[in-house]
Amino acid sequence: IVVTGGDDHLWKTWRFPDGSIIMTGQGHTDWLSGCCFRPSGTQLVTSSGDATVRIWDLSRRGCILTLRGHSRAVRGCCWHSCGDFVASASADGTSKIWDVNSERCRSTLRGHKESVNSIEFLPFSNTVLTSSADRTLSLWDVRT
Repeated sequence: IVVTGGDDHLWKTWRFPDGSIIMTGQGHTDWLSGCCFRPSGTQLVTSSGDATVRIWDLSRRGCILTLRGHSRAVRGCCWHSCGDFVASASADGTSKIWDVNSERCRSTLRGHKESVNSIEFLPFSNTVLTSSADRTLSLWDVRT
């Protein structure tokens, strides 16, 4: 199964390799910039031009949580390997670490001078890597 998001505000899961659509999710009000399966495979995180991050429960076929806090488009998102945290990167120049269980922003990472365009947790660690339109990469220890 692969997941995609697009300018039509939808995410879709596809059966691989035949390419048939399994499921479609709607709820964002602007283009989707990222989508990523939770490590357990039961949920999905999406990021959007509508400045939100959404968590989707695949068995319920719907959005179970909308995370708000960015002031501009969210350019990317990813899950931590433990499945309890989500990271987001935004055109507002910040990145956020979200605690999915408490449904809150755990920390806001500031330091880039322009849009943060991608974010990724290093596997099995408390470190995230961000890339920015300011032509820099940053490594962050999300515990501090």
